[in-house]
Amino acid sequence: MAVAVVAVLAVGGGAGLLAAWRLNANITKVDVSDAIGTDRPTQAAPDAVNILLVGSDTRKGKGNNEIGMSPDDPGDHSDTNLLVHLSEDRTWASVVSIPRDSMTPAPPECSSDAPKTQWVTRQWNHNYQIGGIGCLIRTLEGNTGVYVDHYAVVDFRGFQDMVDALGGVEVCTEEAIDDEDSGLQLSAGTHTLQGEQALAYVRVRKSVGDGSDLGRIKRQQAFLSSVAQEATSSRLLFRPTALYGFLDAATRSLTTDPDFGLGTMRDLAESVREIGLENIEFVTVPNETYPADPNRVQWQDSAEVIWESLREDHRVNEPAATRSPSPSPSASALSVSPDDIDVLVLNASGTSGLAGQSAAALTVQGFASVQVGDASGEVEDGVLVEYSAGQAQAARTVAAAFPGATVRKAEGLGETVRVTLGPGSPAVVEVPNRLGSEPLPDQPVTATEPSPQPTISTRPANESICSTS
Repeated sequence: MAVAVVAVLAVGGGAGLLAAWRLNANITKVDVSDAIGTDRPTQAAPDAVNILLVGSDTRKGKGNNEIGMSPDDPGDHSDTNLLVHLSEDRTWASVVSIPRDSMTPAPPECSSDAPKTQWVTRQWNHNYQIGGIGCLIRTLEGNTGVYVDHYAVVDFRGFQDMVDALGGVEVCTEEAIDDEDSGLQLSAGTHTLQGEQALAYVRVRKSVGDGSDLGRIKRQQAFLSSVAQEATSSRLLFRPTALYGFLDAATRSLTTDPDFGLGTMRDLAESVREIGLENIEFVTVPNETYPADPNRVQWQDSAEVIWESLREDHRVNEPAATRSPSPSPSASALSVSPDDIDVLVLNASGTSGLAGQSAAALTVQGFASVQVGDASGEVEDGVLVEYSAGQAQAARTVAAAFPGATVRKAEGLGETVRVTLGPGSPAVVEVPNRLGSEPLPDQPVTATEPSPQPTISTRPANESICSTS
C-alpha cells in the first residue's frame, strides 16, 4: 500500500499543505542498519531507487489481534513481499512480488556478518519472523545483488484503514469465493470491497483456484493495480478531506527506515509524477516446486533476468539493443593504475582460448599480474567483474577494459579482481589510464553467442483488474 502513498503524492502533490508535520509524525521509523551489516551490493545506476515493501501478519496492536492467527506457525511474518524499483530516469518502475514460501539461502540466526558460505536454506517469510526487516533485507541483497535503499512495513490494521479511506477498492473474481477461515463470501464478478473484506480478499488462499500462494500473488497484483488506479483518480485527489484521510491512515500504518519519511516520499513522488500507470509493471519471481517440500517453492534460474534488470536499471524483458547505455566505468577518472592491480580471468564462455587472449590484452596495458583459469558453477552472459572490500576502484579500472561489464562485490578475493567471461563477452579495449604504448594484440577468438533470455510475464498497472494474464 505504500505504492499508493507515493502515487497519491505524485499526482496530488500537496501533502505539505495538509499538515505534513502530523503525517510525518505518524510514521514509525526504525534503523536496522546493524542487522543488515556492511557487506552490501553496489548499484550500477546510483540514482535508481529500490524500496522493499512488506505486508506483515503481526497480530500486535489495536485492530490486528482480531485477525486469526495460525497455531501451527506463530509469530510475525512477511506475508506480502514487494520490491519496488524506480528507474534512474524516473520513466518507469517495476514491482517484484517475492513468494512468501520461497526457499532460499539465508544468514544463520540472521547474523549480519556470516559469510554466504555459511548460509542455510530457509523459508522466505521466516527471515522476518526470526530477525525482522533487517534480516529480510540482508537475505534479499545476498541472493540478488540488488541494493535496498528504503523499506516500509504495513500491518493488517493499516491496510484496512487505507482501503476504507479510499472509499473501497474494486476487485474482479472469476469464481465465487466462500472462505470458511475469513468468512469472505463473494459471487463471481466485480465488487467494491471495504477494508475488512479487502484484507480477507488479498489473504484468502486455500478456497480459491489451486489454493497456492502464487494464485494469491496474482490477486494481490490486480488489487494493487486497482488501488493505484483509484488513488490517482480525481475522485480522491480533488476531495481534500478524503485525500488527507487516506494519507493519515497510510502514514499511521507505516514503519520505515529513518530516511524514508514523508519528505523523501514526496520527493520521490514528485520525480515520478509523469510516469503513468502504463509504465509501472508487476512481476513475480519465477519459481518451481521445492523438491524437499511440495508446499514450498524455489526460484528458477530465470529469476536472474529480474535481478539483473534491477541491478542494471532496465525494464524486464527489454532487449539489450534498445537499452540506454549503462554509465561507463571510466565516466569519472580512474584512480587506480593497472600496475597496482592483480587480475584473475576465468573462462566461462565455452570458447577455448578466450581467457588467454583477454589476459594478453590486459598484460600489454601494464596490469601487474594477470592469471587465467576456467570458471565453475553458474555462468552469466557477458563479463562479470568481482572485487572484495577495498578494491572497488581497482575493479573500475579492470571493468573499463570490458565494455558493458557487470561490476559486483564478492567475498574472499583479497586484493585480486576476478573477471569471468561468459557467452557474449566482448573483446578487451584500452583503458584510459593504461601504461605503455604497445598496441593491443589481435583478438581473433570470439565468445559464443549468449543464450536467449527467457521472457518473464509482467502486468502493467493500468491493465483491467479483470485480466487474468
